Amino acid sequence: MQLKIKYNILKKYFSISKQLLIILLLASCKSESLYEGPLSPEESIKAFQFADNFKAEIFAAEPLVIDPVAMHYDGDGNAYVVGMLDAYKPDAVKGKGEIVLLKDTNGDGRADTSTVFIDGLREATSILSWKGGLLVCAAPNITYYKDTDGDGRSDFKEILFTGFFNKNEEAQITNLRFGVDNWIYANNAGQAGEISFSRKPNAPKLNIQGADFRFRLDRNQFERSTGPGQFGLAIDDWGHRFFTANSLHIREVVVPMRYLERNPFLPSSVKLSNQNISDHDPLMNQLSETPYWRQERTNRRNKNYQENNLDRVEYARDHFTGASGGTYYGGDKFSKTYYGNIFTGDVSGNLVHRDILEIVDSVPYSVAKRGRNEKDNEFMATTDSWFRPSNLSVGPDGYLYLMDMYRQHIETPMSIPEDLQANMDFDAGNTYGRIYRIVPTDAAPYKAVHPNLTKATSSVLVKTLTHENRWWNRTAQRILLERQDKSVVPEVKTLFAQNENPKVR
Repeated sequence: MQLKIKYNILKKYFSISKQLLIILLLASCKSESLYEGPLSPEESIKAFQFADNFKAEIFAAEPLVIDPVAMHYDGDGNAYVVGMLDAYKPDAVKGKGEIVLLKDTNGDGRADTSTVFIDGLREATSILSWKGGLLVCAAPNITYYKDTDGDGRSDFKEILFTGFFNKNEEAQITNLRFGVDNWIYANNAGQAGEISFSRKPNAPKLNIQGADFRFRLDRNQFERSTGPGQFGLAIDDWGHRFFTANSLHIREVVVPMRYLERNPFLPSSVKLSNQNISDHDPLMNQLSETPYWRQERTNRRNKNYQENNLDRVEYARDHFTGASGGTYYGGDKFSKTYYGNIFTGDVSGNLVHRDILEIVDSVPYSVAKRGRNEKDNEFMATTDSWFRPSNLSVGPDGYLYLMDMYRQHIETPMSIPEDLQANMDFDAGNTYGRIYRIVPTDAAPYKAVHPNLTKATSSVLVKTLTHENRWWNRTAQRILLERQDKSVVPEVKTLFAQNENPKVR
C-alpha cells in the first residue's frame, strides 16, 4: 500500500514537472520570437531605403565605437565620438561612458583605429572643441578636458559649470553648439538646477528651471536661454535655433528669452516663446514592425482612457515618439536644395526625417515642410528594428554622418509595465554601435579631407570664413575667437564691408 502511494506521488510529481517544463519551453520560444535579432553593419545597410538618390557607407562600427550619441570634428578634422555605454543602466553601473578618437589611417573613408580620450564618464551626451580640448556635457556638469602631453588621452580636467539636473538621461544638459553670435548653446529640457561657474565662484547661482543654457568662455558669461529643447539642437546661418523633443520633432525659438524676461508682467507661457513649426506633426512613415511591448502598452493605455472617458488616444507607430538629434545641414556635398534642411532621427521609428524650412509672410517663424518625394515616406527608413539613429553631424568633407546606437530596445525601463519587461533584454546590443556616412549615389570615390585649421594663420582663418561648407567657416570663427588676435581686425572689417554673401557678413 505504501509503495503504491509513493508511486502515485512520484508519478504526479513527474507529471507536474513535465507540464512545467513544457510551459517554460513555450515561454522561452515565445520570448525569442517576440523580437528580431541583430544584423551586421553590411546587412543593416542593405535594409536602408532612401526617398532620393542617396546611400549609406560605413564610417565606423563595433568594436571601434559602441553606443554612439554624438560626434564632433575638431579643427584638424579629428573625429571624436561620445559612447554612452551606460545608457539605460541602473545607478550601480553608471559611469561607463567614454569619448574615443576615431582615425582613418589609410584614407579609404572608414575608421580603422579607436583611441580612448576619456573614460569613466557618467551619462555623457555631447562634446565641443575649445582651445585644443573638449567641452563635455555629462550631468550635472559641463567639464573641460585636454590632452597636454600628446599621448592621445586627456590628462587635464576642469569642471566649469555644475548644478544641472541629472535624474533622467533623456532630459539632461546636452547638445553643445557654437553659434554665429559666439555663444555656446546647450539644451536643458527645462529641468530645474542652480548653476555655478568655477571661474566666477562669487557669482550668484543661476536658476535654470524652464530654460536652456548658453555661455561664453571668452567673456566668462553664462545665462538662461529660450527652450526647452531635449536631444537635438540646430542653429542656422542666421542664428535661429531649432530644437528637438521626443514627440515634437522640430520647434523654433521665436523671440529669445532674454528680451521677454525684461517685462515681469508677461505670463510664463509667453516667455517660453517657442513654436512647433512642423506642418505635418506628429506623423512619420515607419517601415519597421511595431515592437510587441509598445503595441501591448498602447492597447492597455487606450483601454484605460476609454474606461475613464478621457478624450485621448495613443499611437504605437507612425507617430513621432523618439525624435532625436535634429541637425542643420550646412555642407557642400549635397545638391543646393538640401542646404539648410534639418535632419532628425526617430529612434523608435527606425528612420531619419528631413524638414525643409520655408519663410512665410504670415508668421514670424519658419514652417517645416516635407520634401517633394517624402510625402508618404521618409528621407531614410529601414525594416531593421535595431536601427537607432541617435544623432547626426556634418563633417569637414561636407557629408552627413549618422550615429546608430544599434540596440534591440531603447526605452527607459521605468516606462514599461513589469510583465512586458520579462521578455525584454535591455542589454541586447550593448556591444554594438555604427556611424554611417550619407552620400549621393553618384558621389565620386571618397577622398579624405585634412583641415589643419588649428595650425593655420589668423589671416587664413579670416579667409576661411567665406567657405561654402559651414563646418569650415564656423570652425574658423571659433578658433579666431579663441585666439583673440587683434591683428586681423582690419581684414575682418573688410570682409564685412565688401563680401557679397550676406551669410558671410
